[in-house]
Amino acid sequence: MSTPVLPDRAAVVAMLAAFGQRAAESVPENLGSLELTWLTAEFEQRYGIELDLSDEQFAAVRTVDDAVAVLGAAVLAARPSPGTGGVARS
Repeated sequence: MSTPVLPDRAAVVAMLAAFGQRAAESVPENLGSLELTWLTAEFEQRYGIELDLSDEQFAAVRTVDDAVAVLGAAVLAARPSPGTGGVARS
């Protein structure tokens, strides 16, 4: 199985803009818990997986850049490992 193409900062900002029905330029750098919860659901839907973020991972996301890094890593960790048929978990 190939590695998924993860959204970059611009794509995550566009997702957040859609959430608030606002222009991408008006998306704040700092994220609230509701925005993060919605963004996590968007990543799950986009990649067809269930992300199980720990409290530490969730708390580590305060900015758009944090979301790109943490959610991207969580997607990669949740993808099935090649040859195992199982799901890799962090």
